[in-house]
Amino acid sequence: MKLTTLATCNLNQWALDFEGNLQRIVESIQIAKEKGARYRLGPELEIPGYGCEDHFLEGDTFLHSWECLAEMLSGDLTHGILCDFGMPVMHKNVRYNCRIFALDGKIHLIRPKLILAADGNYRETRWFAAWQHPRTVEEYHLPRMIREITGDDTVSFGDAAIATRDTTLASETCEELFAPGSPHIYLGLDGVELIANGSGSHHELRKLNKRIDLIRNATSKSGGVYLYANQQGCDGGRLYFDGCALIAVNGDVVAQGSQFSLNDVEVVTATVDLEDVRSQRGAIMSRMVQASQSESVPRINVDFDLTTEAPERAPSPPIGVRYHSPEEEIAYGPACWLWDYLRRSGMAGYFLPISGGADSSSVATLVGSMCQMVAKAAKDGNLQVIRDACRIAGEGEDSDYLPTDAREFANRIFYTCYMATQNSSRATRARAKKLTDQIGSDHLNVNVDSVVAALVSLFVRITGKTPRFKVEGGTETENTAMQNIQARIRMVLSYLLAQLLPWVHGKRGTLLVLGSANVDESLRGYVTKYDCSSADLNPIGAISKTDLRRFLWWAAENLGYHALVDVVEAPPTAELEPITETYTQEDEADMGMTYDELSRFGRLRKIHRCGPVSMFEKLVHEWNHLPPHEVADKVKRFFYYYSVNRHKMTTLTPAYHAESYSPEDNRFDLRQFLYNVRWAWQFRRMDGLVKRMERVRKTNLST
Repeated sequence: MKLTTLATCNLNQWALDFEGNLQRIVESIQIAKEKGARYRLGPELEIPGYGCEDHFLEGDTFLHSWECLAEMLSGDLTHGILCDFGMPVMHKNVRYNCRIFALDGKIHLIRPKLILAADGNYRETRWFAAWQHPRTVEEYHLPRMIREITGDDTVSFGDAAIATRDTTLASETCEELFAPGSPHIYLGLDGVELIANGSGSHHELRKLNKRIDLIRNATSKSGGVYLYANQQGCDGGRLYFDGCALIAVNGDVVAQGSQFSLNDVEVVTATVDLEDVRSQRGAIMSRMVQASQSESVPRINVDFDLTTEAPERAPSPPIGVRYHSPEEEIAYGPACWLWDYLRRSGMAGYFLPISGGADSSSVATLVGSMCQMVAKAAKDGNLQVIRDACRIAGEGEDSDYLPTDAREFANRIFYTCYMATQNSSRATRARAKKLTDQIGSDHLNVNVDSVVAALVSLFVRITGKTPRFKVEGGTETENTAMQNIQARIRMVLSYLLAQLLPWVHGKRGTLLVLGSANVDESLRGYVTKYDCSSADLNPIGAISKTDLRRFLWWAAENLGYHALVDVVEAPPTAELEPITETYTQEDEADMGMTYDELSRFGRLRKIHRCGPVSMFEKLVHEWNHLPPHEVADKVKRFFYYYSVNRHKMTTLTPAYHAESYSPEDNRFDLRQFLYNVRWAWQFRRMDGLVKRMERVRKTNLST
């Protein structure tokens, strides 16, 4: 047997937090050593943090990364363990996203990323260049601070493998795993037995399956060991990096880390037998034929044994891969993101205007889930969580306070308020009160009618005109304005309460305001600009209404918030218009489309890149229970409201990114916000298709 113990990790890094990032990297190496590992893999760009974005254009980011690396090389941290770090490097005045292999206080290889991520949320080509010379290395002149430590002037830079005395190891960085021509293909054919992927991969609902399938496939066809490291946490932006570091051997997962965790450092190890790799590869004749013809990858020889003589150790057996359901992903991903944002922002807690409807109740539930995760981590003895919780709760980091009761902790850091008008119902008020009692928030009930009336009175004095609701004989314009007054007053009051409620309770700091617009309403523009959809953070801004409903059912049973049953069974309503015997305001009727239809429109628009005509051509067959002209009318209605309300996407609250059809304008969905909303050419083309289809349908029926 040729046994080696390998370590990979989830690290909760923070963009530009060089001191904190360095501490977490050092801790991960120390843990890996304690577990007997001979190799340690870290996440992509772990030293500066993956989310530095345009800070990668600054020389300081590169300088401080080298300074951190110099600290790790100057002691004995890297002695006896091959360390694989992620950081940016400039070579010949070109910025590269690199892996750095270090051992015994020396750098042995700098490996630049070959394939950059440049779609969806990723803009790596804005900051880095891809290495254009596969299987090629050049000489890199090390910075003076590194030369003084290592005694070396240069090191190899490029696409190469590390050849120890007993095996060969090489890198594949994040996006390279997802590319059609992944480096692991030619690396495996050239005899590289261990492939390590230091990644920065964000969470998206239902995404983990794809990632793990690719990793397993990378080693099942051609044999080999694959290590995967990832960032875990919010590093300062809209993304949550969901960890799940793992190790696979010949297509079997033998070690897997957590996907959602409040731990800042999590090290995953496995002991593997390299003879299993050699046996597997030698038994695949087609692989041997291809390998015998493969181009050679440069080797960097390192005087080091990755395997050890340890008869007491046994290879790690295959394990079943753990996947969360989408409902669990919603419960834990945004909750971890909210915790990171709260503890790192230095704020005193969260404030939520809660309506008793599904969306704001979902946000409240996510904060409740966060508090439950904090309480569990405190019970498990997580000192970092305890220190952060003490500070946020106003107890001080040296306090003996333990946040082991989720409701009690929520009462300290979570404030909610039901803001009623004459159009609000007793039912929604009761639902909000019941849910907030179960979560434990500090809850208020207020009536804002007097403020609304004052604004309307001011308008009347200014213009001499009195606006009315539609049910009172007003126009659509008046009706919309009368609704928006109520919504915007709630936003103004939310910020006043968020700033002053801690002061009222004798505490320091202010609160972060949470928004509660879901992805489907934002896509349709069914939100008021600068109302309660405007906030500091929105944990559900990229989650569909359909998924939220399923989540609420799950949370009622699994998080203990039984009030959610009443919430999810109630029809969605804004409660901004007067209710009469003949009129009840409901969201789907207001929008002219169902939430399920909206979700489908969103996926076709963004994921399938459909304009009006191609969307109609798909839906007319998918929704074949409807005649073509009705399908066309629905598509036209969607594109009209999508385009007329597109300007609202420029002011959307920063939201947790969970869904790949998010319409968020600033980072993810780069489309214009001024449209010709008539879509004249496209709709005319659609009308022609409708006529032709209905003529064919009529002919078929007559025959």
